Amino acid sequence: MSIDGRNLADASQKPDAVSLERAGACFVYRFSAMASPCEVRIESDDEGDAQRLGRIAENEARRIERKYSRYRADSVLSRINNATGAEIETDAETARLIDYADQCFLLSDGSFDITSGVLRRVWTFDGSDRVPAKEDVDRVKRLVGWRKVYWRTPFIRLPEHMEIDFGGIGKEYAVDRAVELLTSAGAPPFLVNFGGDLRASAPRNDGALWRVAVESAIAPGAREGLIEIGAMALTTSGDARRYLLRDGVRYGHILDPRTGWPVKDPPRSVTVAAPTCTEAGLLSTFAMLQGPDAEAFLEAEGVRAWVLR
Repeated sequence: MSIDGRNLADASQKPDAVSLERAGACFVYRFSAMASPCEVRIESDDEGDAQRLGRIAENEARRIERKYSRYRADSVLSRINNATGAEIETDAETARLIDYADQCFLLSDGSFDITSGVLRRVWTFDGSDRVPAKEDVDRVKRLVGWRKVYWRTPFIRLPEHMEIDFGGIGKEYAVDRAVELLTSAGAPPFLVNFGGDLRASAPRNDGALWRVAVESAIAPGAREGLIEIGAMALTTSGDARRYLLRDGVRYGHILDPRTGWPVKDPPRSVTVAAPTCTEAGLLSTFAMLQGPDAEAFLEAEGVRAWVLR
C-alpha cells in the first residue's frame, strides 16, 4: 500500500538512505529497514521536531531488526536457532512475542507457525517455474511444527536444526511500537508506514482522513482504489510479486506449514483494517490461509477488509 493525497512524493529511495522533505501539510521522514522502504508522515510545520520524531521511529525499527533478524549472527533469534537443542531463557519482550505466536498457532489450527520459515530452503518465489520436488518439501517439512518445540515462558528449546522466525509478525510489531513511542513523545497526527504495513495515530489536523492507495494484485504499481482511515492500521497480504508459475498453475508464496505447499486458491491480496497493525496483519494472514474461504472468514470476524482475486 502507498499513501495518496496532497502533493505526496514517491516513497522509493536507495537502501540505508535517510531523508526528510516537505509534502503538503506533512513532513515525510524516509529510511530503509527490515528489507523495506519505511516512512513516517508527520503533520507539523516544525522541521526540527519532525526530524526528531522520525529518528525515534527509525531507531525503533532498527532496534527490532537487529534483535530479531534471522540474518544477523548476534540477534536473539540466531541465539535461539543456533542453540543446538539447548534450553534458552528469553527476555520479556521476546517472551511476549513468542506467547503471541503460540496463541496464533492455536487460533489458526496450526496454519500460522513460526517454525515454518525453514520451508524457504526449498521454495523460492521468484516468478520462475522452479517448483520443488515433493520429496524435497517432505524432507524440510520434518523440521516444521510448533508442537515439537518446548516453550514454557520464558524458556524455549528447539529440536536440533529447527528454527523460529518472526517474519509473519515482526514488521507489524515494529509499526505498533513506533506508534507507541511517537505518541508518548507528544507527536502531532502522524502515519507510520513500514513496507506497506501502516498505522495512523489520528485524523489529520484539519479533520481529513489519511488516504491510502491499494495496489493492484494483477499489475504491480497500478491502483485498485483508495481507503480512508483515521486512527487505524492497515496491512495487506498477497502474492502480486512472489509466486511461481508452472504449466499454467500459479503457486503463491503463502505456504501452509501443515503441508509444506502453497495454500490452494487464495485471494491475490487481502487488506484488513484494525486498531493495531499486529491485529490487522494477523487477520490478513489468517484470511489468506483460508484459501477459497477467505471472504467467509473475514465476514465471520466482522472486520473491515478488501479482498482481490
